[in-house]
Amino acid sequence: MSGLFNKQPSVATGQELQNDVVLANGPEDSVSDIAFSSQSNHLSVASWDGKVRIYEIDQSSGQNQGRAMFEHTGPVLSARWSNDGTKVASGATDKTVKLFDVQSQQAQQIGVHDAPVRSIRFVECGPTNTPVVVSGSWDKTLKYWDMRSPQPVATVALPERVYSMDSVAKLLVVGCAERQICIFDLNNPQQIFKTKESPLKMQTRVVSCYPQANGYAVGSIEGRCAIQYVNDAEQSKLGFSFKCHRVQKSNNLSGGPTSEAYPVNSIVFHPTFSTFATAGSDGVFTFWDKDVKQRLKGFPSVGGTISSTAFNRDGSIFAYAISYDWSKGFEYNKPDTPNVIKLHATKDDEVKPKNKR
Repeated sequence: MSGLFNKQPSVATGQELQNDVVLANGPEDSVSDIAFSSQSNHLSVASWDGKVRIYEIDQSSGQNQGRAMFEHTGPVLSARWSNDGTKVASGATDKTVKLFDVQSQQAQQIGVHDAPVRSIRFVECGPTNTPVVVSGSWDKTLKYWDMRSPQPVATVALPERVYSMDSVAKLLVVGCAERQICIFDLNNPQQIFKTKESPLKMQTRVVSCYPQANGYAVGSIEGRCAIQYVNDAEQSKLGFSFKCHRVQKSNNLSGGPTSEAYPVNSIVFHPTFSTFATAGSDGVFTFWDKDVKQRLKGFPSVGGTISSTAFNRDGSIFAYAISYDWSKGFEYNKPDTPNVIKLHATKDDEVKPKNKR
Protein backbone atom coordinates (compact mmCIF):
# COMPACT_ATOMS: atom_id res chain seq x y z
CA MET A 1 0.00 0.00 0.00
CA SER A 2 1.49 3.31 -1.03
CA GLY A 3 0.94 6.37 1.12
CA LEU A 4 1.85 10.01 0.77
CA PHE A 5 3.16 12.11 3.58
CA ASN A 6 1.28 15.32 4.21
CA LYS A 7 3.62 17.85 2.67
CA GLN A 8 3.79 20.64 5.20
CA PRO A 9 5.47 23.97 4.34
CA SER A 10 8.46 22.75 6.31
CA VAL A 11 11.46 23.01 4.02
CA ALA A 12 14.33 24.80 5.71
CA THR A 13 16.29 27.59 4.06
CA GLY A 14 19.69 26.32 5.09
CA GLN A 15 20.07 28.91 7.85
CA GLU A 16 19.29 26.11 10.30
CA LEU A 17 22.44 24.25 9.24
CA GLN A 18 24.86 27.17 9.45
CA ASN A 19 25.76 26.53 13.09
CA ASP A 20 26.29 22.79 12.62
CA VAL A 21 29.63 21.82 14.18
CA VAL A 22 32.28 19.94 12.22
CA LEU A 23 33.82 16.88 13.88
CA ALA A 24 37.55 17.60 14.27
CA ASN A 25 40.20 15.24 12.86
CA GLY A 26 37.76 13.11 10.89
CA PRO A 27 38.51 9.99 8.82
CA GLU A 28 40.82 10.00 5.80
CA ASP A 29 38.36 8.10 3.58
CA SER A 30 34.60 7.55 3.20
CA VAL A 31 32.50 7.17 6.34
CA SER A 32 30.51 3.93 6.37
CA ASP A 33 28.83 3.98 9.80
CA ILE A 34 28.42 6.40 12.71
CA ALA A 35 26.79 5.59 16.05
CA PHE A 36 26.36 7.21 19.47
CA SER A 37 26.75 5.42 22.78
CA SER A 38 23.44 5.07 24.65
CA GLN A 39 25.27 6.02 27.87
CA SER A 40 27.23 9.16 26.94
CA ASN A 41 27.93 11.61 24.14
CA HIS A 42 30.61 9.45 22.56
CA LEU A 43 30.43 8.82 18.80
CA SER A 44 32.01 5.90 16.95
CA VAL A 45 32.98 6.41 13.30
CA ALA A 46 33.76 3.50 10.96
CA SER A 47 35.64 4.36 7.79
CA TRP A 48 36.98 2.99 4.54
CA ASP A 49 40.45 4.00 5.78
CA GLY A 50 40.38 0.84 7.93
CA LYS A 51 39.97 2.66 11.22
CA VAL A 52 37.29 3.08 13.89
CA ARG A 53 37.55 6.41 15.69
CA ILE A 54 35.81 7.37 18.93
CA TYR A 55 35.03 11.01 19.71
CA GLU A 56 33.79 12.74 22.84
CA ILE A 57 31.29 15.54 22.19
CA ASP A 58 30.26 18.35 24.53
CA GLN A 59 26.47 18.38 24.38
CA SER A 60 26.03 22.10 25.01
CA SER A 61 28.70 23.50 22.65
CA GLY A 62 29.25 20.67 20.17
CA GLN A 63 32.99 20.94 20.84
CA ASN A 64 34.59 17.56 20.26
CA GLN A 65 37.84 15.65 20.35
CA GLY A 66 39.14 12.24 19.41
CA ARG A 67 39.43 9.83 22.35
CA ALA A 68 40.46 6.49 20.83
CA MET A 69 41.14 4.62 17.62
CA PHE A 70 41.60 1.02 16.52
CA GLU A 71 42.20 -0.59 13.14
CA HIS A 72 41.27 -3.37 10.74
CA THR A 73 43.32 -4.41 7.70
CA GLY A 74 40.49 -3.40 5.33
CA PRO A 75 37.65 -0.87 5.10
CA VAL A 76 35.41 -0.95 8.20
CA LEU A 77 31.74 -1.23 7.22
CA SER A 78 30.07 -1.18 10.65
CA ALA A 79 30.86 -0.22 14.26
CA ARG A 80 28.42 -0.18 17.19
CA TRP A 81 28.36 0.34 20.97
CA SER A 82 27.54 -2.16 23.69
CA ASN A 83 24.44 -1.30 25.74
CA ASP A 84 26.56 -0.30 28.74
CA GLY A 85 28.80 1.95 26.64
CA THR A 86 32.04 0.19 27.61
CA LYS A 87 32.81 -1.52 24.29
CA VAL A 88 32.62 -1.02 20.53
CA ALA A 89 32.33 -3.93 18.08
CA SER A 90 33.26 -3.60 14.43
CA GLY A 91 33.13 -5.58 11.19
CA ALA A 92 35.20 -5.03 8.07
CA THR A 93 36.07 -6.20 4.57
CA ASP A 94 38.98 -8.13 6.13
CA LYS A 95 36.19 -10.56 7.19
CA THR A 96 36.88 -10.09 10.91
CA VAL A 97 34.79 -8.98 13.88
CA LYS A 98 36.68 -6.97 16.50
CA LEU A 99 35.85 -5.87 20.03
CA PHE A 100 37.37 -2.70 21.51
CA ASP A 101 37.40 -2.04 25.23
CA VAL A 102 37.04 1.72 25.73
CA GLN A 103 38.71 1.82 29.15
CA SER A 104 41.76 -0.33 28.42
CA GLN A 105 41.90 0.90 24.77
CA GLN A 106 42.61 -2.67 23.67
CA ALA A 107 41.07 -4.29 20.57
CA GLN A 108 40.82 -8.02 19.99
CA GLN A 109 39.46 -10.17 17.20
CA ILE A 110 36.42 -12.11 18.38
CA GLY A 111 35.09 -13.53 15.12
CA VAL A 112 35.62 -14.20 11.44
CA HIS A 113 33.44 -14.76 8.36
CA ASP A 114 34.15 -16.16 4.87
CA ALA A 115 33.42 -12.79 3.24
CA PRO A 116 33.28 -9.10 4.29
CA VAL A 117 31.29 -8.30 7.44
CA ARG A 118 28.60 -5.78 6.51
CA SER A 119 26.81 -5.09 9.79
CA ILE A 120 27.33 -5.43 13.56
CA ARG A 121 25.00 -5.13 16.55
CA PHE A 122 25.10 -5.90 20.28
CA VAL A 123 22.01 -7.92 21.23
CA GLU A 124 20.61 -9.75 24.25
CA CYS A 125 19.43 -13.27 23.48
CA GLY A 126 17.09 -15.77 25.05
CA PRO A 127 15.16 -15.63 28.32
CA THR A 128 18.36 -14.81 30.25
CA ASN A 129 19.21 -11.80 28.03
CA THR A 130 22.68 -13.15 27.29
CA PRO A 131 24.74 -10.32 25.76
CA VAL A 132 26.32 -11.25 22.41
CA VAL A 133 27.65 -9.56 19.30
CA VAL A 134 25.79 -10.45 16.09
CA SER A 135 27.48 -10.03 12.72
CA GLY A 136 25.92 -10.18 9.25
CA SER A 137 28.13 -10.90 6.24
CA TRP A 138 28.20 -11.14 2.48
CA ASP A 139 28.85 -14.86 3.06
CA LYS A 140 25.05 -15.17 3.60
CA THR A 141 25.33 -15.96 7.30
CA LEU A 142 24.49 -14.36 10.60
CA LYS A 143 26.84 -15.28 13.45
CA TYR A 144 26.49 -14.74 17.19
CA TRP A 145 29.66 -14.25 19.28
CA ASP A 146 29.84 -14.39 23.08
CA MET A 147 33.03 -12.22 23.07
CA ARG A 148 35.11 -14.81 24.94
CA SER A 149 35.40 -17.57 22.36
CA PRO A 150 36.73 -17.54 18.78
CA GLN A 151 33.92 -19.88 17.73
CA PRO A 152 30.43 -18.48 17.14
CA VAL A 153 27.80 -19.60 19.62
CA ALA A 154 25.43 -19.92 16.65
CA THR A 155 25.46 -19.53 12.87
CA VAL A 156 22.28 -18.92 10.87
CA ALA A 157 22.15 -19.43 7.09
CA LEU A 158 20.42 -16.56 5.31
CA PRO A 159 18.82 -16.52 1.84
CA GLU A 160 21.23 -13.86 0.55
CA ARG A 161 24.12 -11.48 1.39
CA VAL A 162 23.56 -9.04 4.26
CA TYR A 163 23.19 -5.40 3.16
CA SER A 164 21.82 -3.87 6.38
CA MET A 165 20.82 -4.95 9.88
CA ASP A 166 19.26 -3.38 12.97
CA SER A 167 17.98 -4.46 16.36
CA VAL A 168 15.85 -3.08 19.21
CA ALA A 169 14.98 -5.14 22.31
CA LYS A 170 14.13 -8.65 21.06
CA LEU A 171 13.62 -7.65 17.41
CA LEU A 172 16.44 -8.18 14.89
CA VAL A 173 15.82 -7.33 11.23
CA VAL A 174 18.26 -8.24 8.45
CA GLY A 175 17.97 -6.69 4.99
CA CYS A 176 19.52 -8.99 2.40
CA ALA A 177 20.27 -8.93 -1.32
CA GLU A 178 17.43 -9.72 -3.75
CA ARG A 179 15.07 -7.70 -1.51
CA GLN A 180 14.88 -10.48 1.09
CA ILE A 181 14.16 -9.39 4.68
CA CYS A 182 14.69 -11.80 7.60
CA ILE A 183 13.04 -11.07 10.95
CA PHE A 184 14.35 -12.65 14.16
CA ASP A 185 12.80 -12.94 17.61
CA LEU A 186 15.89 -12.90 19.83
CA ASN A 187 14.13 -15.11 22.38
CA ASN A 188 14.90 -17.77 19.75
CA PRO A 189 17.91 -16.26 17.94
CA GLN A 190 18.88 -19.34 15.91
CA GLN A 191 15.61 -19.46 13.98
CA ILE A 192 14.42 -17.02 11.35
CA PHE A 193 11.02 -15.93 12.70
CA LYS A 194 9.75 -14.65 9.37
CA THR A 195 11.12 -14.02 5.88
CA LYS A 196 9.51 -11.35 3.74
CA GLU A 197 10.19 -9.69 0.44
CA SER A 198 10.68 -5.95 0.63
CA PRO A 199 7.59 -4.06 -0.61
CA LEU A 200 9.98 -1.76 -2.48
CA LYS A 201 10.76 -2.81 -6.05
CA MET A 202 14.46 -1.98 -5.93
CA GLN A 203 17.48 -3.12 -3.91
CA THR A 204 17.36 -2.65 -0.13
CA ARG A 205 19.85 -0.10 1.15
CA VAL A 206 18.94 0.20 4.84
CA VAL A 207 16.65 -1.27 7.52
CA SER A 208 15.94 0.42 10.87
CA CYS A 209 13.86 -0.87 13.80
CA TYR A 210 11.24 1.22 15.60
CA PRO A 211 12.00 2.07 19.26
CA GLN A 212 8.84 0.10 20.21
CA ALA A 213 10.36 -3.01 18.54
CA ASN A 214 7.12 -3.77 16.69
CA GLY A 215 8.34 -3.00 13.18
CA TYR A 216 10.98 -1.47 10.95
CA ALA A 217 11.52 0.96 8.10
CA VAL A 218 13.18 -0.05 4.82
CA GLY A 219 14.97 2.30 2.42
CA SER A 220 15.88 1.43 -1.18
CA ILE A 221 18.22 2.65 -3.91
CA GLU A 222 15.34 4.36 -5.74
CA GLY A 223 14.39 6.98 -3.17
CA ARG A 224 11.61 5.10 -1.43
CA CYS A 225 10.93 4.21 2.19
CA ALA A 226 8.51 1.57 3.50
CA ILE A 227 6.92 1.50 6.96
CA GLN A 228 6.58 -2.15 8.00
CA TYR A 229 5.20 -4.06 11.01
CA VAL A 230 6.03 -7.55 12.25
CA ASN A 231 2.41 -8.37 13.09
CA ASP A 232 0.33 -9.04 9.95
CA ALA A 233 -2.77 -7.32 11.29
CA GLU A 234 -0.79 -4.19 12.18
CA GLN A 235 0.92 -4.30 8.80
CA SER A 236 -2.34 -4.40 6.84
CA LYS A 237 -3.71 -1.51 8.90
CA LEU A 238 -0.63 0.71 9.31
CA GLY A 239 1.97 -0.27 6.69
CA PHE A 240 2.68 2.02 3.75
CA SER A 241 5.49 3.29 1.54
CA PHE A 242 6.39 6.74 0.30
CA LYS A 243 8.75 8.56 -2.05
CA CYS A 244 11.67 10.57 -0.69
CA HIS A 245 15.12 11.71 -1.80
CA ARG A 246 14.09 12.77 -5.27
CA VAL A 247 15.32 15.83 -7.10
CA GLN A 248 13.07 17.62 -9.60
CA LYS A 249 14.73 18.03 -12.97
CA SER A 250 13.84 20.61 -15.60
CA ASN A 251 11.35 19.73 -18.30
CA ASN A 252 12.26 16.83 -20.51
CA LEU A 253 11.59 16.50 -24.23
CA SER A 254 8.02 15.35 -23.64
CA GLY A 255 7.32 18.62 -21.88
CA GLY A 256 6.82 17.46 -18.29
CA PRO A 257 9.14 17.79 -15.29
CA THR A 258 11.00 14.65 -14.25
CA SER A 259 12.41 13.63 -10.92
CA GLU A 260 15.63 11.75 -10.29
CA ALA A 261 15.59 9.19 -7.48
CA TYR A 262 18.55 8.76 -5.11
CA PRO A 263 19.47 5.93 -2.71
CA VAL A 264 18.18 6.21 0.87
CA ASN A 265 21.41 5.55 2.78
CA SER A 266 20.28 6.03 6.37
CA ILE A 267 17.13 5.82 8.49
CA VAL A 268 17.40 6.55 12.23
CA PHE A 269 14.69 6.92 14.86
CA HIS A 270 14.59 9.63 17.51
CA PRO A 271 15.05 7.95 20.92
CA THR A 272 12.38 10.04 22.68
CA PHE A 273 9.77 10.99 20.10
CA SER A 274 10.00 7.94 17.77
CA THR A 275 10.00 10.28 14.79
CA PHE A 276 12.70 9.48 12.26
CA ALA A 277 15.23 10.91 9.85
CA THR A 278 16.03 9.71 6.35
CA ALA A 279 19.20 10.75 4.50
CA GLY A 280 20.31 10.02 0.98
CA SER A 281 22.69 10.32 -1.92
CA ASP A 282 21.01 13.60 -2.86
CA GLY A 283 22.76 15.17 0.14
CA VAL A 284 19.49 15.83 1.95
CA PHE A 285 18.18 14.77 5.35
CA THR A 286 14.52 15.02 6.36
CA PHE A 287 12.63 14.42 9.62
CA TRP A 288 9.31 12.52 9.47
CA ASP A 289 6.46 11.31 11.70
CA LYS A 290 5.21 7.94 10.45
CA ASP A 291 2.22 7.79 12.81
CA VAL A 292 0.49 10.78 11.22
CA LYS A 293 2.23 10.43 7.83
CA GLN A 294 3.76 13.85 8.10
CA ARG A 295 7.01 15.40 6.99
CA LEU A 296 8.19 17.44 9.96
CA LYS A 297 11.15 19.22 8.40
CA GLY A 298 13.10 19.02 5.17
CA PHE A 299 16.54 20.56 4.74
CA PRO A 300 18.37 21.67 1.59
CA SER A 301 21.34 19.72 0.24
CA VAL A 302 24.43 19.75 2.44
CA GLY A 303 26.70 19.70 -0.62
CA GLY A 304 27.56 16.02 -0.86
CA THR A 305 26.19 12.52 -0.41
CA ILE A 306 25.08 11.65 3.15
CA SER A 307 26.37 8.16 3.90
CA SER A 308 25.35 7.68 7.56
CA THR A 309 23.48 9.47 10.37
CA ALA A 310 22.86 9.05 14.11
CA PHE A 311 20.91 10.60 16.98
CA ASN A 312 22.60 10.85 20.37
CA ARG A 313 20.97 9.21 23.39
CA ASP A 314 18.37 11.95 24.04
CA GLY A 315 17.98 13.06 20.43
CA SER A 316 19.37 16.55 21.02
CA ILE A 317 22.23 15.98 18.54
CA PHE A 318 21.80 14.67 15.00
CA ALA A 319 25.13 13.67 13.43
CA TYR A 320 25.47 13.25 9.67
CA ALA A 321 28.40 12.16 7.50
CA ILE A 322 28.88 14.00 4.19
CA SER A 323 30.89 11.35 2.42
CA TYR A 324 30.93 9.22 -0.72
CA ASP A 325 28.53 6.27 -0.47
CA TRP A 326 30.08 4.14 -3.27
CA SER A 327 26.71 3.99 -5.07
CA LYS A 328 28.35 4.76 -8.44
CA GLY A 329 31.50 2.64 -8.04
CA PHE A 330 35.09 3.52 -7.19
CA GLU A 331 35.68 5.84 -10.16
CA TYR A 332 33.36 8.44 -8.63
CA ASN A 333 35.35 8.61 -5.39
CA LYS A 334 37.33 11.65 -6.49
CA PRO A 335 39.99 13.47 -4.40
CA ASP A 336 37.73 16.53 -4.00
CA THR A 337 34.77 14.48 -2.70
CA PRO A 338 33.79 15.95 0.70
CA ASN A 339 34.48 13.79 3.73
CA VAL A 340 33.20 15.46 6.87
CA ILE A 341 30.93 14.69 9.82
CA LYS A 342 28.69 17.44 11.16
CA LEU A 343 26.68 17.77 14.38
CA HIS A 344 23.25 19.40 14.19
CA ALA A 345 21.56 20.56 17.40
CA THR A 346 17.93 19.50 16.92
CA LYS A 347 15.03 21.79 17.78
CA ASP A 348 11.67 20.53 18.99
CA ASP A 349 9.86 21.87 15.91
CA GLU A 350 12.13 19.68 13.74
CA VAL A 351 11.77 16.35 15.52
CA LYS A 352 8.75 16.52 17.86
CA PRO A 353 5.45 15.13 16.56
CA LYS A 354 2.91 17.77 15.62
CA ASN A 355 -0.47 17.64 17.38
CA LYS A 356 -2.63 15.04 15.69
CA ARG A 357 -5.49 16.67 13.87
